[in-house]
Amino acid sequence: MRLGRAFLRDIIASVATAGQGLLGRRMEDPLDEDIRELSLALLRTKGEASVVTLARRTLDAFARLDAEGREAFFEFLRADLGAESAALDAALESYRTTPGPETAAALAAAAEPRRRELLSLMNTAPDGTRDILAMRVALLDALPRRPELKLVDDDFVHMLRSWFNRGFLDLHRIDWRTPALVLEKIIAYEAVHQILDWEDLRRRLEADRRCFGFFHPSLPDEPLIFVEVALCKGLAGSVTDLLFGEVEPDVDADTAIFYSISNCQRGLTGVSFGNFLIKQVVRELAAENPRLRTFATLSPVPGFRKWLIREAQEGRLPAGPGDGSPDLGGIEAADWPADRAPREPLREEVSRLCAHYLLHAKRGDHPLDPVARFHLRNGARLDRIHWNSDPSPTGLRQSAGMMVNYVYDEETVVANHEAYVNEGRIAHSRAVAALAGAVAEKRRG
Repeated sequence: MRLGRAFLRDIIASVATAGQGLLGRRMEDPLDEDIRELSLALLRTKGEASVVTLARRTLDAFARLDAEGREAFFEFLRADLGAESAALDAALESYRTTPGPETAAALAAAAEPRRRELLSLMNTAPDGTRDILAMRVALLDALPRRPELKLVDDDFVHMLRSWFNRGFLDLHRIDWRTPALVLEKIIAYEAVHQILDWEDLRRRLEADRRCFGFFHPSLPDEPLIFVEVALCKGLAGSVTDLLFGEVEPDVDADTAIFYSISNCQRGLTGVSFGNFLIKQVVRELAAENPRLRTFATLSPVPGFRKWLIREAQEGRLPAGPGDGSPDLGGIEAADWPADRAPREPLREEVSRLCAHYLLHAKRGDHPLDPVARFHLRNGARLDRIHWNSDPSPTGLRQSAGMMVNYVYDEETVVANHEAYVNEGRIAHSRAVAALAGAVAEKRRG
């Protein structure tokens, strides 16, 4: 019994000692010491099995932290896991002494922050990718309070862009046979036109509709981004008709309308898939139905009403013909329109102002409107502007009910992209030019 008690005392003493290190918590520091020591141990470990085990323990330790502890962990990544100064100085001196491709490569390797290696090692754990995306969400939540952590966020984006490279993504068509777990997430993640219920989702997956999404092998049940498409005759101008119109499986469709595109993973903010998704879906649809000739969007104008109200309040709204002050029919009121239907006399005025907004309201050298920036950068052409196309509360609040067709023309998409990126030039139709031309800049003394 004495031997047994001595052995027990040794165990208790060992645990107490460990409690000051690997398993301990410093009272003055909100960061659980466990995750700091686990991270450093992970960076030192060489054995593959040990790396996987430590990576899982590190991610589990992060999941146990509260908001304050998570911010402390991100600060640890920023302050303690940058590039190693001694190694960087040595590599820099070597390059200065003997400049060349080998010393340049060694310098680049020495300049890489150790936190990138840590993220790569954590990603080896089972479900590591999923947990790192959750970690990134916590980091995004912390950034407004701790802007210095952007350095850490830049490294997350760098790694995620590598892991979620287009070559690793799988395109899947989503239909009524897709597993219910994925369909539930399509309902939850829809960001443009809310899916009301399962019956609403069924309508969007009918024979005259298509839905495609990108998936990653590490997240087989998690769509990264998905797009909803309607097959119809000619350009569509009403999202209400697209969402709630009768099923037309036998329509002689010549046009594919992309009416909703939704990013699903907040942890992938800054990692773009939309350009690849649209272009690949165009190829898929063209191969499936050679009669399709036009590929276009029916897109919201989410910043338009806010811009309209601000410019009106500050007396900067461009005037129409005759230099008269635009009549906005109470559009600045919080409950506009009170009867849920914008007055028809506003059609001409608001349509002109919308064309002006899309062509001339800028953030730097590019359009103020985020949806316009996305499609124009992809090489689309601003083709038509539709009055009262989206009378939903969100459509009225953000876009004053306006929607826009951006056309993806295979023959001009590359030239449009180059002109936009290099010169800031916006490809647009004569109809949009005519609308914008009816607006003259109002001069005020």
